[in-house]
Amino acid sequence: MLVVIAYPIYYTIELSFFKTPPNLQMKDKIFVGLDNYAAILSSASFRRVTVNTLIWTVCSTGFSFLLGLAAALALHREFAGRGLLRAVLLIPYVVSAVAASYVWKWLYHSDFGVIGALLVQLGLADKPINFLDNTTTVLPSLIVVNIWKEFSFAMVMLMAGLQTVPDQLLRAARVDGANTWQSFWHVTFPHLKGVSMVTVLLLMVANFNSFIIPWIMTGGGPAGASDIWITDIYNIAFGRQRYGVASAYAVILFIVMMVLGYFYVKALTRGDEARAE
Repeated sequence: MLVVIAYPIYYTIELSFFKTPPNLQMKDKIFVGLDNYAAILSSASFRRVTVNTLIWTVCSTGFSFLLGLAAALALHREFAGRGLLRAVLLIPYVVSAVAASYVWKWLYHSDFGVIGALLVQLGLADKPINFLDNTTTVLPSLIVVNIWKEFSFAMVMLMAGLQTVPDQLLRAARVDGANTWQSFWHVTFPHLKGVSMVTVLLLMVANFNSFIIPWIMTGGGPAGASDIWITDIYNIAFGRQRYGVASAYAVILFIVMMVLGYFYVKALTRGDEARAE
């Protein structure tokens, strides 16, 4: 723990106060105080990337949760082939993110992609759409891939939560004349609040740190249109060799992760605190 977690955190925080030379000789680094933080927070690119990160995180988290909730509710009922459908819907979650990124990159390909060709055949487009090389469509296209990859996780979590809903309460609601929506909102959903909060927080943490899909599919391009915090940090550190600035950037991301982690722990321990009272 000290070697692989504590020391890297300490060294990153220390490096964030220094300007590192292009020759990568760390002994020649120059103390600059909070200049790296000021440079990051005052840059126009940081504001643009922050907007991208918020759009990426909020949309990916929200739609993954909603799609996972819909799938969990559908699979909670008994019907023929339910086990097979569960297995099929778990495929996106268990497939390697690297493999999924390359497959989707080909699906989106402007010349040979299946999606573009299908849109043309259905008459929805005059020519194949350039999904990944267009600054307008690239971020929504990546969000679609991320939702496809993550909704299975939300589905599994919420299916587990649905097992805690007492059947007698649902039967009592039906006897009282409640329709499907009223039964869900007043009986089912209150029992899902805890697992829903945990699921949303876990998805948010994963999306803030999501690197593989945007990096493999676009590398943050075109023109930084799909850059998010984690890819921008990588570019600054290993593309421009500005390790001090990248470390300051990483510390900012670390603080955000710690805040989300605090709420995650609070969500996990809320039930214990209630029982203790």
